Order: sequence, then structure tokens, then C-alpha cells
Amino acid sequence: MNEQPYKFFASCAKGLEYLLVDELLALGCARATAARAGVNVEGTLRDAQRAVLWSRLASRVLWPIAEYDCPDERALYAGAAAIDWSQHLRVGMSLAVDAHVSGPAVTHARYAAQRVKDAIVDTLRGPNGERPSVDLDDPDLRLSLVVRADKSGASKAILSVDLGGGPLHRRGWRRTQGEAPLKETLAAAVLMRGGWPALYRDEDGALLDPMCGSGTLLIEGALMAADVAPGLSRMGDSLRTPSRWRGFEVVQWRSLCEDAERRARDGLAALRPAFFGSDLDPHAIRAARENAARAGVADKIAFDVRDVARLEPVAQARGLIACNPPYDARLAADPMLYRALGDALQRVAPAWKASLLCGDADLARATGLRASKKYQVFNGAIECALIVCDPVRAERRAAAQGEGEAAEPRSLSEGAQMVANRLRKTLKANKAWRTREGVTCFRAYDADIPEYAAAIDVYAAEGSGERWLHVQEYAAPAEIPEVTTRKRLQELLAGARDALEVPRERVAVKTRAKGKGGSKYADSGAYKRGETLVVREGEALLRVNLFDYLDTGLFLDHRPMRLRLAHEAKGARFLNLFAYTGAATAHAAVGGAAQTTSVDLSATYLQWCADNLKLNGLGGAKHRLVQADALHWLLADRGEYDLIFCDPPTFSNSARADDFDVQRDHVRLLQATMARLSFGGTLYFSNNYRRFRLDEAAISAFARIEDIGAETIPPDFARNPRIHRAWRLRAA
Repeated sequence: MNEQPYKFFASCAKGLEYLLVDELLALGCARATAARAGVNVEGTLRDAQRAVLWSRLASRVLWPIAEYDCPDERALYAGAAAIDWSQHLRVGMSLAVDAHVSGPAVTHARYAAQRVKDAIVDTLRGPNGERPSVDLDDPDLRLSLVVRADKSGASKAILSVDLGGGPLHRRGWRRTQGEAPLKETLAAAVLMRGGWPALYRDEDGALLDPMCGSGTLLIEGALMAADVAPGLSRMGDSLRTPSRWRGFEVVQWRSLCEDAERRARDGLAALRPAFFGSDLDPHAIRAARENAARAGVADKIAFDVRDVARLEPVAQARGLIACNPPYDARLAADPMLYRALGDALQRVAPAWKASLLCGDADLARATGLRASKKYQVFNGAIECALIVCDPVRAERRAAAQGEGEAAEPRSLSEGAQMVANRLRKTLKANKAWRTREGVTCFRAYDADIPEYAAAIDVYAAEGSGERWLHVQEYAAPAEIPEVTTRKRLQELLAGARDALEVPRERVAVKTRAKGKGGSKYADSGAYKRGETLVVREGEALLRVNLFDYLDTGLFLDHRPMRLRLAHEAKGARFLNLFAYTGAATAHAAVGGAAQTTSVDLSATYLQWCADNLKLNGLGGAKHRLVQADALHWLLADRGEYDLIFCDPPTFSNSARADDFDVQRDHVRLLQATMARLSFGGTLYFSNNYRRFRLDEAAISAFARIEDIGAETIPPDFARNPRIHRAWRLRAA
């Protein structure tokens, strides 16, 4: 057993260093000193292994095995090759190297990791060519490489064994999560700053999270109260070690685990059902219940689907409210939500303590709560404000507010108010047109204020008239900092909700995220909401989905075209190519088409088309749905159609069909389509490729062409007349 005192490093999120110092000292380490994003520790290998098992705050525990000068890449390889790797792993084992580099000596982390791996493999290659393998997911030995300059400016390389085998925030119970899950280590910090679990132990306190998402804070709080070591479930098997490093003390580890398992059994058996969570999203609550079941605390936590404004008063005299209200742009944070949270907490639990992880200081102030303590912490790269209020409703001094007191909340920032004013002006200006035309789904804003670059579409539910918003952020110029774009989007959302009187849960936001390949829309999350909305357009009822896909199922700029098709469809044989969700088909059918045929390659969209027809009481053999590549189908079909709508994508590279490029292939597509058009029939052709050029010379050989683009742009898209192009074609 290695009881020799040694120095090791425990990393953590920025802002948690001093909390981690206290935790490691409490776990028995001899010394612990805060460093940047971690703690330098003096202790034994047993202390380090205990930290792997018991630390709730550490991200990794790194045991150094070598440090050497590293002026260049050759020195990096040579230093790693000089280590006796037979002391650390056997030939048949697997390894992975995580590299972090800074300074001029080595500049590419992946290359640095590769060179260290090469050095290890070269020194351990057996006589028969056998060598260690690489396993990035679950290696026997995970190494950490850090290359950085020391105080003299000389570059040093530090190689350490990652004793936990990977990130320690992964407790092992999470399978389902929401859009922006809180890491368990940061959740533990929120709880510790709020005085949990001492509140549970000494004051019979309870824990409440009124915006619980997938349940991270509540589950972490329950496991803390039950004295369950966070590393127990991470392994999945008590006989398994987090690292198969040859220096790992296996007997010692199993002894630590046996003690932890005994404490967990006793703690879970005595755990009180003192945990309460709610969230507006039923899918999040379902995920939270599943996660709690895997953590073994499902019967101790009461989950409920509830808006924060409708929280009910708590029965317990004391407790902790721990909450991570939305502040990431994807979750549509705004000051009004924080104000609603603060008002609700003062109403239902005025004597409790609160520990709130807020997006920034402004949002923290918007709660209207007086913070007794404030901390700067980082959730990934996002700087956040963690405020502690004890009690939630503190008596305010008659004098001016002092340090640590929250200012009165501001309903809207200057930018948000500017957006709200613009929206109100637009709504007033187009109200007469919308009323006259019966338009209930429309574009209300399209980057009207350049700094607030997004499109806002309004959808009114049929029957109830409830307004829903679909917001799509436009890509910001590369020189605009991400923190600025995030703040602007939050202000835009706040202004839109205020002007249009729409609550947060009825706002769908599609944001641009920077990543490989440039700016792209962020993922919609680990699960889809499956929530649809029925709207009316003209005489047709249509189903839209605002949350689960990039588009909603209804292109609002094509409203005049669909109404034109409905007007001209009576008694016609209608063909819808690239039918998408069949909105045009539904209009034609409601308009009295004798029959309709809808062609699309996607089974999902064809089912959506069938649902739209069913909404309008239509279906059966008169309304044919064809899953096929449109161009191939046209060449094989022998039918005749009086009215055809063709709105192809700009590009398509489906594995089930040939590649399609509208600029390259439109003449061939239109010629095949015109071959199916009846004598005296009409083909409407449209696309939204801004650089598209119609080959009129080639098409005029088989069709008469009329540009009707200007007639098909509705008033709410007048600011963007290039949103699409449209032509009417008839037989030459």
C-alpha cells in the first residue's frame, strides 16, 4: 500500500476552487491550495483514490508520474519515451491521452496527444509486434498531458494518470437530460453554498427546485443527504476500478468502496421524502423521474408539472430552494421570468434559504431578492452569478440599498423595450390587413432592428386564439462576440414576449450555435416535445410543430400561393411535387379539387400531409400520397393533372435518391412536369434559392413563362421580397 505523501491535482470548474479545498481537507488530505480551475493537493495515493470516490466538486483527480522540459515536439516525444511504461501498463492494455497545451513550444493538442501515445507504444511494443491499443471511451489507462510555460518562460510537460478514468461529474445515473443540463459538480456547489445538507440534517429541512429540468439538483441533493458517494454508481460494479493503471491500489479501492456501500445503504434507508421538484415541461419531468429511479431516490422526490407562478406554499418551516433558472439563449431567458421566480419564492417559502444560479448579475437582480452572498462561477464557458438569500424574504432597510442588496427589478432593458416598441408599431400598422384577410399566422418581425437579428413568426391556435411564437436567430457577423449575441437574443425574446403577451412556454427558439463548419442552428435537444398546434389559413386547418424541427411545417411566405391554389383547384386534378407537409394539398382539397396527388421522399412528411387532410375531413382514394423521388416518379408516371404545384428544395442529397440541385436540374424537372400537365392546365413553380436563374431560353421551347413572384409575396414579408421566386407555366 502506497502511503507515501505526494502531490496531486484535482481540477474543477472555475469559481469552485475554495469549496473544493474545504472538501478535500475534510476528506483527510494533508494540504490543499487553490489554483486556477483546480486545487494542488498533498496526500497519499489513498487520499487521491478517496477523492475520486467521494469528491462532489472535482472534475478530475490527476496523479503525476513525470515532468520534463519540453522546448519542442521532439522533446515531447523523447521525454515520454524515457519513462518506464512497464510500471504503468501492460502490453495488451488500452490507453487514451487527453492533452492541454499552451505557449509556443507545442500548439496542437491532438498532435501532442498522438506523439505521447506513439512514444508509449514504441517503448512497449512486444517481440511479436503486440502493443497497447487506443480506446478513447473506456481505456485501461487514461493519461493527462499538460504542456505550459513555467515562471521562467520555459515550457514543461506534465504527464499524469487520470485516477477517475474520465470526468467525475458523470455520476452514472443520468440517461435523459434537457436542453442545457447542469453538471452534477456545479449542482453540488449550488447546494453546498446554500448550506445543504446541514439544513437537512440539523433543521429537518426540505429541498425545493421549482424549475427542476431533468432533476439534477434534487437528485444530487438527495444523494448528499443520504451520504451516497458520488463515485459509487459511476463504476456500475463494485469490483471494477475507475483506472486499471498498474500503480492503482486495488485492495485499498475496494475497501473504500465497501465502506461507501455500507454508508449508502444506511443513508438511503433513513432518507426522508423531503425533496420537491416542478417544471413547466412535462417531458423534463418525465426525464427527471427516470433519472431519479436510476439514482435510487425516486420514492423520496415528488415531481410535478407546474408553472413557477403557480407554486403552492410549502409545509416545512425551513429548507433550501436550489434552482438554475434559464439563462442560456436556447432556453429563452429574460428578466420577467426571474421576477416571476422571485415573486413566487417570497410567496411560498419566505423563511427558507435560496441558492440560485443565475445567468448574470442583471438577471440575479431581476429576481427582486436581496442576496446575502454572491459568488462568481462558470457553467462551462458562461460566467454566472450564484446568489444566496437567507431568508428569501428579507426585511428591507429604510435607507438606500447597500452592498449585497438586489435592486428593484427592471421589467425590460433598453434594448428589449426598443424591440417591444417596434413590434407594437408593426402590429398596429398591419392590423387592418390581417383582420380583412383573416390572417392569424404571420411574420411580425424580420431583423427590423439590425442589432437584433432574428425572425419572429406568430401562430394563433384555432379555437382558443392563443398566440405562440417561433423565433429563428440569424447568424451574427464573426466579429461580434458570442456573449453579445446571446444578450441581444435574450433582450429580443423579452421584448417579443412583452409586446405580443406570450408566456415563455409558448415561445419556440431556434438559435445559431458556433461549431465546426461555421454557424448552424443548435440541436433541439435530447428528446422531441411532440407538441403540435392546429392553425387556420383561409378555409384550411393545418397542423404545425414549432419546437421539434428547424421549420414548423408551414412556410408562411407561401400563404398567397396556397390561397391561389385553393381558388383555382375546384374540379381540378391537383399534383403537389416535393409536397413537404401537404399544406398546399390541404388547400387544394378544401378548395374542391376532384383529386389530389402528393409526392415526397419523406414518410414523415407524407404522414403529416395525411394528418392535414384528416383535419379537414378529407382522405381516401381521391387523395393519393406517394413516397418517391419526384423527378424519377414524373418520368415513370402516366397521369394527367390540371393544376400542379412544384416547390423543390435548393439542394438534396438523400441516400434514397439521386442528388438534386435546383439550378442544375430545374429545366429537366420542369420539362418532365409539363409532360404531365393537361391541355389548358397550369404549373406553378417556386423556389427560395436567392441566386437562382431561370433558364428561360431552354424552357420557352416547351412552356410559356410568366414571372408572378411579386404577386406571391405577402405584406408581412415585404421587407424581404427575395424570400422566394415564383412563375406560372402553361403549354407553349
